[in-house]
Amino acid sequence: MHVLILGAGYSGTAIAKAMALTATSVIGTTRTEEKAAKLERSGIRPVLFDGETIADELATALGKATHLIQSIAPGRDGDPMFRATSPDLAQIAPNLKWIGYLSTVGVYGDHGGEWVTEDMLRKPVSARSVERVEAEDAWIAFGKKQDIPVAVLRLSGIYGPGRNAFCNLENGTARRLVKPGQVFNRIRVEDIGAAALFLANTGTGGVFNITDNEPAPPQDVVAEAARLMGVEPPPETPFEQAELSPMARTFYGENKRVSNARMRETGFEFAFPDYRVSLAQLWQSGAWRGQ
Repeated sequence: MHVLILGAGYSGTAIAKAMALTATSVIGTTRTEEKAAKLERSGIRPVLFDGETIADELATALGKATHLIQSIAPGRDGDPMFRATSPDLAQIAPNLKWIGYLSTVGVYGDHGGEWVTEDMLRKPVSARSVERVEAEDAWIAFGKKQDIPVAVLRLSGIYGPGRNAFCNLENGTARRLVKPGQVFNRIRVEDIGAAALFLANTGTGGVFNITDNEPAPPQDVVAEAARLMGVEPPPETPFEQAELSPMARTFYGENKRVSNARMRETGFEFAFPDYRVSLAQLWQSGAWRGQ
């Protein structure tokens, strides 16, 4: 298995680490030399990619890749691999056996707190979620045309070592915003890596919600982290009074409970099925600070 991860950021690096245990080679792209050095320290071979120009080193990596993970967000011009100026992926990556596309549960839009599954109609609200829908369709169409299984991983709110409520409490940025009825799903970054490895190893295609079992109000997560730390949680703030960036406000405009039943039906088990189990592990292990 020769793995290439386009966009080895937080989630992409977790996938790389999961796959490195059994893969022949793992390559991850990044935009800067600084991030490339960090990937190298993690045991991942870095290749620079600005999201536009496929230079010789990346073209060589694409040519060898048997398993491809696309983690780069699309822009207004679409997915970097399927733009008008992009080379024909089928020609430059002839050895692909499986593709994983990292999407978002944002493609479902708002469902008023109701449960959503992969079979539901996508009705994205934000522009970036509209772009995700288009990119999902492009990858699925490519897979069908080339007879390659494509797994679309729709991710919920990502957290883990170095990116969690403990960090926010420590640096003073934690808030408990209260919007009655509002819930979010979350996913530990290590579970993203494990899910991608599972789907790749089994050559499984299809659409999967990669998310925890328990949608919960965001203020409850902060309160649980504060309890574990033994500190006073920040006061509750009504959502209407909160100062939020436009992007943060769009998150609160979408309220849904996301089901992970389809992924569990494959036989995959989430190591961190809810925020309580996950926060307890992060705190007790000391891993919450990250590297």
